Amino acid sequence: MAQIGILGLGTVGTGTVELIEKNNDIIEKRIKERIDIKKILVRQSNKERPIALKDKITYSFDDILDDKDISVIVEVMGGEEPALTYIRKALNKGKHVVTANKEVISKHGNELLKIAAEKNVNLLFEASVGGGIPIIMPLKQCLAANDIFKVMGILNGTTNYILTQMTEQNKDFDEALKEAQAAGYAESDPTNDIKGFDAARKLAILSSIAFNTRVIPEQVYTEGIDTVTHSDVIYADELGAVIKLVAIGKKNEGSIEVAVTPVLLKKDHPLASVSGTFNAIMVEGDAVGPVMFYGLGAGKMPTASAVVSDIMEAVRNKNGNKIYCTCYDSLKVLTPGETVSGFYLRLKAVDKPGVLSKIAGAFGENQISLSKVFQKNTINGTAEIVVVTYSVPFKNFQKALAEINKYEQIVEIATAIRVEGEL
Repeated sequence: MAQIGILGLGTVGTGTVELIEKNNDIIEKRIKERIDIKKILVRQSNKERPIALKDKITYSFDDILDDKDISVIVEVMGGEEPALTYIRKALNKGKHVVTANKEVISKHGNELLKIAAEKNVNLLFEASVGGGIPIIMPLKQCLAANDIFKVMGILNGTTNYILTQMTEQNKDFDEALKEAQAAGYAESDPTNDIKGFDAARKLAILSSIAFNTRVIPEQVYTEGIDTVTHSDVIYADELGAVIKLVAIGKKNEGSIEVAVTPVLLKKDHPLASVSGTFNAIMVEGDAVGPVMFYGLGAGKMPTASAVVSDIMEAVRNKNGNKIYCTCYDSLKVLTPGETVSGFYLRLKAVDKPGVLSKIAGAFGENQISLSKVFQKNTINGTAEIVVVTYSVPFKNFQKALAEINKYEQIVEIATAIRVEGEL
């Protein structure tokens, strides 16, 4: 009998309890031990708890920490504190820890993994990225023989749902966001999702493992989808592309690029067809080539699936080999200006002679070649101009935008979006 303590009984915590109770017979056959939930930490409240759990409820973390029979502590509280403190104490106490906490792992994973190694215990966090999609363990084990040079994915279901509604149902951003909130896919305050912060934390975790170097969220160049309009979606379609919020990590010649940003993807790109709340992660290694992981990136039971699988792994390895994650390299993380890609730019310009030449001049002065330029309908003397560049250093593109901004009386920059590959 493997006895565990659970910190938190919210959506994921409840799903974890339900999955263990439902599939404990299967679990026992696979790991040769039955999982017993001995204690569950909750905040003091008048909230009614299931009768079967009442004798397991505690309001004190120390009740779990000091219980000698509990070998695995499962943190599903969310947020940085007190989760970080609890995880740190549990590891120092010699307990195995399973967590779904992307904020804690992305910011403090390196420190916590060092403690786990010193105390000869496991710190497992499959559920911190991709919900029920297995990606952390494959990177650590199944793909460990590869030199991974690229990770790229759709890591946030809320933004993917919104962009899918804008693309397939012809809705504008605000309407799609309200629908996502009504359906429970977006929080009342959706900032972390729509600004890209949630995906940036997940990319930091994936990049740290894939490239064996420490990456923190602050190093991830991050843009959200709140500037994307339905017009951009329409123009992307005319270019044979779709717009997705994509997390990109690339390694090349001793440095890595990490960014979360809206991206124009050609419609035949594997990530272009990922719709609704689904997530997908592509990994490219020198031996295996490209592989793709696809599934539900969040939700009660998908996330519980990852949590319980980590619990099983901790129990299976509690007296044997430990699963460590090493960041033995110190690769340079490129600044945004050092990265190279193509760009889509939508401009609003006064429809009069000479305007287009000024725009072209700004690009020419900064060694930017244009692959496509087209002008849309003119309304009240203002035309929309769409420009797509070939690959160019981001710093050159920024300089061109600054030059165009000098003509603000006749030209307005509406949207600038990265292009992955060639359109």
